Amino acid sequence: MIDAIPLLAEINPGFWVILAGLICALLPIGSLRKAFVIAVPLIAGVLIFQLHDPTQAARLGGVLQFGPVELTTFRLDSLSLIWAYLFCLAGIINGIYGLHEKCRITDSSALIYTGAAISGVLAGDMITLFIMWELTAISSVFLIWKGGEQAYAAGIRYLAIQVLSGVMLLTGAILHAQANGGDFTFGAIGLDSPGGWLMLLAMGIKCGFPMLHMWMQDAYPKASITGTVILASFTTKFAIYALARGFAGEGILIWVGAIMAIFPIAFAIVENDLRRILSYSINSQLGFMVAGIGVGSAMALNGVAGHVFVNVLAKGLLFMSVGAVMHRVGTAKASELGGLFRSMPFSTGFALVGAMTLAATPLFAGFITKAFILTAVIEEHHYVPFVLLLLGAAGMVGFAEIKVPYSAFFGRDSGRRVKEAPWNMHLAMGIAAFICVYLAWPFGGYAQLYALMPFEMKYAYKPYTVDHVAFQLQLLFGVLFAFNLFLRWKRYRAPQRAEVLDVDWLYRRMGLNVSLWASAMWTRLSAVTRQQRNRFLGTAGRKFYQTFSPAGAASEATPSGLAAVLTAGLLFIVLMVAYIAR
Repeated sequence: MIDAIPLLAEINPGFWVILAGLICALLPIGSLRKAFVIAVPLIAGVLIFQLHDPTQAARLGGVLQFGPVELTTFRLDSLSLIWAYLFCLAGIINGIYGLHEKCRITDSSALIYTGAAISGVLAGDMITLFIMWELTAISSVFLIWKGGEQAYAAGIRYLAIQVLSGVMLLTGAILHAQANGGDFTFGAIGLDSPGGWLMLLAMGIKCGFPMLHMWMQDAYPKASITGTVILASFTTKFAIYALARGFAGEGILIWVGAIMAIFPIAFAIVENDLRRILSYSINSQLGFMVAGIGVGSAMALNGVAGHVFVNVLAKGLLFMSVGAVMHRVGTAKASELGGLFRSMPFSTGFALVGAMTLAATPLFAGFITKAFILTAVIEEHHYVPFVLLLLGAAGMVGFAEIKVPYSAFFGRDSGRRVKEAPWNMHLAMGIAAFICVYLAWPFGGYAQLYALMPFEMKYAYKPYTVDHVAFQLQLLFGVLFAFNLFLRWKRYRAPQRAEVLDVDWLYRRMGLNVSLWASAMWTRLSAVTRQQRNRFLGTAGRKFYQTFSPAGAASEATPSGLAAVLTAGLLFIVLMVAYIAR
């Protein structure tokens, strides 16, 4: 295929998906456009499979020369391959999940967003990376705005933060290139220059570092039902890829990841919106990936790549199940849900598969990938981060992975009796659930996952050992026991109808109030200043008139009055100019 169509080996496959997204905006609403949305990521995945050559370290293409700057817009190697496959798979599942929607904006934005993410992970230079970094932000904001009136402000905040991240990325890339002879190749960056720190901060915004994460919980829950599922698939995982490519082995990321894993627990405990709880769970899971990147060993980076793959599917399952509930009930508030397992048994089952995968239950894919990261952390003797990661895992199991299906499908019966989700939602959830189970199957399933991982290890990791299974079951049963005690002793916080503000309080509340106060003070100051100015000018004008007018005091001493004074002044100015010019 490559020999027959050599042009395909030179063009980033994600570019074709972006082009298809633009074409999709022109297609009429109907089955043709929906088939187009599903087929394009599938074709892109097949093309990537054809272009990948295991005998080569990397396939490079799309080399562009702009003066002294050389850009490589297409690089396919073992690290970018798994992300590219994942984004194609996510695009297919998202397209199936949204088959029931008839929205031109969602279909077109989803394809462009998917193509930008694929193009970004296959970019070989930092300029192409920046362009795709910003395109993911611009294309995805329309998915937020489709969520309704309340989503508009959240979309504006989301777009502002994402664009800021892109500007910082570009600035850091320029500084880094200047320090390295003008080389914009996207590879190991490090933290030995201001450009490296700036790029790390830009990537930290996009993957939700502590104190930089608030855009996720602000925007994701306000997007449309399908939009939230799509958003959860790409942006943060794209940022994790960039971190793995540029900052593997930077020890500071171990601590950043450990804190990321544990701090969302407090918010998940009190939160009422199930989609917002899942957004906090995303942040916690990203902490494991960031910590693995900080370790930087082959096992850790394999664990990061595998956990990204599994997390997109498992978290997508939970978002899709909550979306199915919203589609039938109209809300994702835990205080208004409960007992839906009677009406939506299939959605309940898929939600449980997603929860057990994220909880790293044996025979589910999370059991394989999370163990890679934890093992790599402990092997490098990072004991405190290891404990923090374990606490984060246990806390999010109890207050997110269990809380979401429990609040929606079990718990207090809300009395709602609704229809099951549409068949296309079940099909999308079924595909994701099957992969989550298959990739953990002891008899060959996880070998397929190992084959996708980017680095060879000195020894094959065996997840199904007695020690590992026993340890993980003890952890899970301990969390379940504590959860049941909370319920029995009525210490489990009942869902309440309230909005929980995070770090976004700094600009959504304090910043807004400070702005309003400053505006009011400026208005008052302007009024006082205007009054004082008018009073001064009035007084000065009267004094000037009384002195230099024909009837003024100056006229009594000089017969020509004001005209004489003005003439003398003008003559003085002319003489001074002539003197200076000379």
